[in-house]
Amino acid sequence: MTADVAVLGVGMHPWGKWGRSFVEYGTVAARAALEDAGLQWRDIGSVVGADTVRGGYPGYVAGATFARALGWQGACVASVYAACASGAQAVAAARAQILAGLADVVLVVGADAAPKGFFRPAGGDRPDDPDWLRFRLLGATNPTYFGLYARRRMAVFGDTPEDFALVKVKNAALGALNPYARYRTRVTAEQVAASQTVADPLRLLDICATSDGGAALVLSSLQFARRHGVARPVRIRAVSTVTPRYPSTVLDLPDIATDSAAAVEPPAEPFRASIARAAYEEAGVGPEELSLAEVYDLSTALELQWYEDLGLCAEGEAAKLLREGATAPGGRIPVNTSGGLASFGEAVPAQAIAQVCELTWQLREAAGDRQVAHARVGITANQGLFGHGSSVIAVR
Repeated sequence: MTADVAVLGVGMHPWGKWGRSFVEYGTVAARAALEDAGLQWRDIGSVVGADTVRGGYPGYVAGATFARALGWQGACVASVYAACASGAQAVAAARAQILAGLADVVLVVGADAAPKGFFRPAGGDRPDDPDWLRFRLLGATNPTYFGLYARRRMAVFGDTPEDFALVKVKNAALGALNPYARYRTRVTAEQVAASQTVADPLRLLDICATSDGGAALVLSSLQFARRHGVARPVRIRAVSTVTPRYPSTVLDLPDIATDSAAAVEPPAEPFRASIARAAYEEAGVGPEELSLAEVYDLSTALELQWYEDLGLCAEGEAAKLLREGATAPGGRIPVNTSGGLASFGEAVPAQAIAQVCELTWQLREAAGDRQVAHARVGITANQGLFGHGSSVIAVR
């Protein structure tokens, strides 16, 4: 176990399609987090920016870009990129600075201005890049992968399209209560089934959109929090950024083949399950102690997979957990109380940070109509391309 760091402030820019620069979204979120923390920009000793590959050169040096937009004041800067895990990597970097005594208070910012439609690899020919290869050789866009994963769950565990639709119904109902969500309309299972097929068996309402948005955190040492008059802050207790183990026997983005297990026994647990286990071990808690979870629902079927990978239920029992209402508001372990990516869409560098924002509001008991009663421990989970694990555990 490591020492905790305090979450003094959280802030977001609403998700949507606004047609403006990612810098604007990030600075709005940063100022909101500073206001929430009761701090001035000049109080910040370090800035960690989660990079976006869609912002040109400023996107590749997001830390300095946000520091410049907020006004040069001498803060240290760092920039990180780990695709969809960029936000968690930024949190990890900020926490390391605080625990090492390099900074008392750190601003973490991520923002994106996403293209219309599905994400594409960057331009140019890169035959050594598996992300480029899956598009060029297989035509395997992200929705294609989501559909294949859904088919796997149907074949192996007996999940049905009706189960997948129930995930969307649950998340849309919660997103309707979230002022930062892009989609704030409840849907029915019948509406999900009637939406256009994108990658069979998944329909349009089973798959998250691409969005613009931003999120920010102000993190500090516990000593700084006490000096600032915050005696009982929300605390980050663990950040997991693990990678897969060889041989990888479950196909995962962006790879188009698994490793051979002919000579070496597969690892005892798959990659996603190892992400959560590392977080649990560091935090000294188990899944039975969780109050809520925010997971990476790129598609409805992938949310079900996270139930099992987080240890919320046994393998193959995710759909049963969902049908019993355990992951809905009032259930044993509410999942995606924010509305999830189903309600927000992907703003890649911001989404893992936004998950921590939701945990913070819940643990403060400040989530309004989305509030989980007596929330004390929350976990986030997502992953980035090329084996970037991402999980954060927050407590109060």
